[in-house]
Amino acid sequence: MILLTVLTLTQVVCAQRVVIDKVVAMVGGEVVLLSEIEEQYSLMKAQNPNVPQDLRCDIMDQLLASKLLVNQANLDSILVADEELEEQLNARIERILAYMNGDLEQFQAYYGQSVTQVKEQFRGDLRSQILSERMRAQVLAGVTVTPSEVKHFFQEIPRDSLPYFSSEVEVGEIVYIPPVNAEERAKSIAKLEGLREQIVSGAATFESTAQKFSDDGSARIGGDLGWAKRGKFVPEFEAAAYQLEPNEISQVVESEFGFHLIQLLERRGNSIHVRHILVRPEITEDDLAQAEQYLDSIRTLIVSDSMSFSLAVKRFGNEDVQSYTNDGRMVNPNTGNTFFEVAELDPDVYFAIDTLKIGGVTKPFSFASPTGETLYRLVQLQSRTDPHKANLQQDYSKILEATKQSKQNEYLSTWIQEKVASTYINLDSRYTGCPSLSKWKEDAGLKP
Repeated sequence: MILLTVLTLTQVVCAQRVVIDKVVAMVGGEVVLLSEIEEQYSLMKAQNPNVPQDLRCDIMDQLLASKLLVNQANLDSILVADEELEEQLNARIERILAYMNGDLEQFQAYYGQSVTQVKEQFRGDLRSQILSERMRAQVLAGVTVTPSEVKHFFQEIPRDSLPYFSSEVEVGEIVYIPPVNAEERAKSIAKLEGLREQIVSGAATFESTAQKFSDDGSARIGGDLGWAKRGKFVPEFEAAAYQLEPNEISQVVESEFGFHLIQLLERRGNSIHVRHILVRPEITEDDLAQAEQYLDSIRTLIVSDSMSFSLAVKRFGNEDVQSYTNDGRMVNPNTGNTFFEVAELDPDVYFAIDTLKIGGVTKPFSFASPTGETLYRLVQLQSRTDPHKANLQQDYSKILEATKQSKQNEYLSTWIQEKVASTYINLDSRYTGCPSLSKWKEDAGLKP
């Protein structure tokens, strides 16, 4: 099950192909391989044994559309920077390793290759994926909808087909990061200074030291952060990294993530390739208790009407949290708006607001950041809707998004038909019976 999840997550394929490859379609200068069809088919069938018989036709249809976008991206000279590709490859490898609990032996046994070799295998597929997404975004960039189009779209939905929406809430948050006490801070600095001395003296390599002692995911690959341009790293880290000469190791650098040693591996113009060792200071129980008390004092100001929630966010909230720039209002990552069905909320948030009235504020409670630190937050319940059938008054943002999606699909379909007519397309004869692929053959007037 874990390996199936990994494949779905990475959207790439194992190096050892079961099917002998054959080109089964050409779209301009791009090819579709039989293995691409069969691997996607096998994955979908493993997830749902009752897949339709013509699923391969649908997979081919999707691949042809993607290849057409990539072909046009190449014609339009759309580029993918090496450092961007490297960053996404590293992130993808990290996700796979995370599902394997960081077990490099399991990784190599599954893929039959080292991390470096698998990255190289993924590189071409990932570049094509980025180009396809970038070209699609460019094609659809000008698609907008008007209020009258939203209203018309909604009126065209049969009344008995209107969706029924569950109860939804809007919530705001104030996030506070417990500060590191002086003793733990000093311990972390001393630890890194000792590690630096070992590396500089030649007693240990930077790579092996990062693997043993670094407190972030890059430890598995020797602290390697890949290529990056200015603006990727936090300011303190970036300022130190850009001052280094190739192979030079920085002094201890402090950032919001902890303390770092940084080694510059290579520089190309405005891009750098670095690796680091991160040490996160331990946050003690006393630190956590003080953080909770601090947030509780802020809550007292809010509930006593001495300060609005919005002002408290600006004055006391953490600026690096996404909600900070939205008056503390949290954005639903699944929809892009500020409404959450209760099932979409983190359980801690749901139980904290369950009995609140509109405008009520929870007591401080802890939660784990994406990188594992313990943070604290106050949450305010800002609105709540009852379960209801979709209507324009309550659900305009959802209907707007559905209208835009429908219009984008129509626009992209028209664009594809225009490009099919002027692009060399050749399909293997085994797919000539697919009704969904007729648009790729008839308009192009090409041999099956």
